[in-house]
Amino acid sequence: MMNKQIAAVEKNRDSILKALDYIWTNPETGYREVKTSKYLQEAFEKLGYEVTLAGDIPGFYTVLDTGRPGPEVLVLGEMDSLICPDHPESDPETGAVHCCGHAAQSAALLGIAAALKEPGMLDELCGRIRLCAVPAEELIEIEYRSELKKQGVIKYFGGKGEFLRRGYFDGVDVALMVHTTVGTKPNGRIGSVGCLAKRVIYKGKASHAGGSPWNGCNALYAAQLGLAAINSIRETFMEKDIIRVHPIITKGGNAVNAIPDEVIIESYVRGRTYEAIEAANAKVNRALVGAALSLGANIDIQDTPGYGPLVNAPAMLEVARDAAAETLPELPPFEYTHVVGSGSTDMGDLSCVMPVVHPYMPGSEGISHGANYRIVNPEWACVGSAKWQVGMITLLLQNGGERAKKIAEEFEPPFASVEEYFKYVDSLECAGDRIAYGENGVASVKL
Repeated sequence: MMNKQIAAVEKNRDSILKALDYIWTNPETGYREVKTSKYLQEAFEKLGYEVTLAGDIPGFYTVLDTGRPGPEVLVLGEMDSLICPDHPESDPETGAVHCCGHAAQSAALLGIAAALKEPGMLDELCGRIRLCAVPAEELIEIEYRSELKKQGVIKYFGGKGEFLRRGYFDGVDVALMVHTTVGTKPNGRIGSVGCLAKRVIYKGKASHAGGSPWNGCNALYAAQLGLAAINSIRETFMEKDIIRVHPIITKGGNAVNAIPDEVIIESYVRGRTYEAIEAANAKVNRALVGAALSLGANIDIQDTPGYGPLVNAPAMLEVARDAAAETLPELPPFEYTHVVGSGSTDMGDLSCVMPVVHPYMPGSEGISHGANYRIVNPEWACVGSAKWQVGMITLLLQNGGERAKKIAEEFEPPFASVEEYFKYVDSLECAGDRIAYGENGVASVKL
């Protein structure tokens, strides 16, 4: 039993739950988490940490050095909320609410930071512990993030990928974070799908909808055909690839008495591997372009890298299992399945270059991302999560860091380096009109 680690977290229980309350009642979406970041920054600094701020976006990291050489462990807490205006506790102005569990994760991160500052907590450990409050895990508000990208503020939509690009994780050997979930059992799985983000602009021609509709080209009809075409190819997606395509229309026209000249769709293409994502995306683009061509409209398909497929390192899952047994004896034993989840997380970006684990801690109820989601057991979701993660840190860095060293040495990354990973990811990006109309009814198409 890790009595010392458990006691260190429990000693800071009040500050953990206070943080949960503040962050829950001040929800902010990705790359807007200004209040949350400032709250955590000030709490960390009060504990004696020197933080490195991201600066032009929310978030920060700090490194705790044990003073003994060894591996470096990265521990993450996500800060962003979702948008769900129907949730009874959503922000009345923005519709933002933490119906994703990230408020509990941030509170747990503060609990970890506080526990590690307790006397004697580093005595048996070596190496370094990097604690990171990271923004923008939920892949929403694509238009806003596209504008940040256009301005040069960010390059990647996900906070972890952006922090990785900026070098904030340089020197890290292994990474972990615990996500909040429903139920009563700590659990995990071998991974989850990755995704590609899409912004699709159908371009028609405006005209009076009653007086002269024949002079227009209806972008909404073209978009409807495109969505129907996607539905018509779903049976060609193989089950093993776990493909998910789920578009929404974010702009359907300007006025009811005008033929819509611009309609905007946002979507993901999710899949178990990058190869599967690329293959499915090619089919989706063909369907979308074909619909525009059939009506004489044009289409701008903006494909942007989303998140890499998450693959939890088996040895890191074993660390999670062993730490849960020692720090959470009151809960059912941790179990993980060989199921690949159909949701996506930017923890997948990190798993492409380093061994990671992304398990789940109970404490919430309701439908994730839904209007009835809430934290019902903060003792589990926040305090218990902090205990579990402190336990994982301990197992990784005790005994000369032998466990973390072995995991890092035996890990075979999908990409040889961070640079190679981003080179591939950047190759997925594509934008611009896909149809060029010429004379005599000739059109050329770029899929």
